[in-house]
Amino acid sequence: MTTRILITGATGFVGSRVAAAARATPGVSLRLMTHRTELDAPAMTADGRGFETVYGDLADPGTLRGSCEGVDAVIHCASHVGSGEQTARTVNDLGTRALVEEAVRSDVGRIVQLSTASVYGRGPFTALLPGMAEPAPASAASLTRAAAEQHVLAAGGAVLRPHIVHGAGDRWAIPGLVALLRYLSAGPVGCDARHSMIDVATLGRALLGAALSEKAPAGVYHVNHPEPVSCSEVLSAVLTELSLPWANTEIGVDEARARLAGVPYAKHHFEMLTVDHWFADERVWRDFDCEPGPDFRTSFAEHAPWYRKFLSR
Repeated sequence: MTTRILITGATGFVGSRVAAAARATPGVSLRLMTHRTELDAPAMTADGRGFETVYGDLADPGTLRGSCEGVDAVIHCASHVGSGEQTARTVNDLGTRALVEEAVRSDVGRIVQLSTASVYGRGPFTALLPGMAEPAPASAASLTRAAAEQHVLAAGGAVLRPHIVHGAGDRWAIPGLVALLRYLSAGPVGCDARHSMIDVATLGRALLGAALSEKAPAGVYHVNHPEPVSCSEVLSAVLTELSLPWANTEIGVDEARARLAGVPYAKHHFEMLTVDHWFADERVWRDFDCEPGPDFRTSFAEHAPWYRKFLSR
C-alpha cells in the first residue's frame, strides 16, 4: 500500500531532508510543493523519479487549490523566517490557514507542521514539556508561526517544535554563533545554560515519522535530541571543529557582556545563550518510530566541512 505525502517547502533546509527520508522509505509517494521555478535542493535528483512537483505559493492561496487532492498526509515545512511583519503574516498565518483548509477540503488524513520552540519567547525554559507553558512570541515571525500552529491544531494535526537545528544548509543558527564569537574574539567559558539541539536530517526523519506513525499523533511535540547541550559545550565545539582563530582564547561571561555592551543585537543573542532553552519530550522517538541519532558534538563534527566552506564565502 502506498502512502501519498505532500511536502511544502520541499527545497528548503528541513523540507529537503524530509523528502530525502521519504524517498528512502518504501511505499511512500511524494508530491513536492515549491514556489521556486527549479528544484535544486540536495534531496532532489534530475530524473524526478519517485516524486511529482506542484507549484504553490502560500502568499497566494489560489495557487494551493488542488494541491492536496489524493494525498494521505501533508508535511508543512514552508514558512517565512526573515524580517517583514506583513509578509510573515501573509505566509505563515494566512498561508497556513489556506493550506489547512485545502487539506481538510481534500479529506487529507493527517497534517504535520514544522514550527519552532521560539514561539515560547525568551526563557528560561528548563526541561519544559508540551503544555507546561503558553506561547509568548517575541518577534513577528514567531508570532505568526504560533498563529499558524492554531490552524493545524484545530484540524487535529501535529505540531513539531525544535529549538536549534544544525547541519549542512544551516544559514542561521551556527553562522549566527560564529558572528557572535567574531564580536568577542574569544570563546566564552563558564556558561552552564542548557540548549536543545537537533541535527537537520534527524528532524527530517521525525517529521516523516509523524506522518507515517500508526499512533496518529496530534497536538504539540518538542523534537530535539534527548540530551541538552551546555552553552560552553556548543561554543567549544564550534570553535574547535571550525578551527576558528579564537579557539584558544577564553573570556568569562561577565567580561563578554561588557564587550558586547555597544552591540545590542549581539548582546541580545548572547543573553539568550546564557539562560536555559531545554525542551523535553520523550514521546517523539517512541511515537514516531525514529532514533534521535548521535549527540551534538558527534553530529556537528560531520557537518563541520560544510560550515567551513559556507563561512569561507
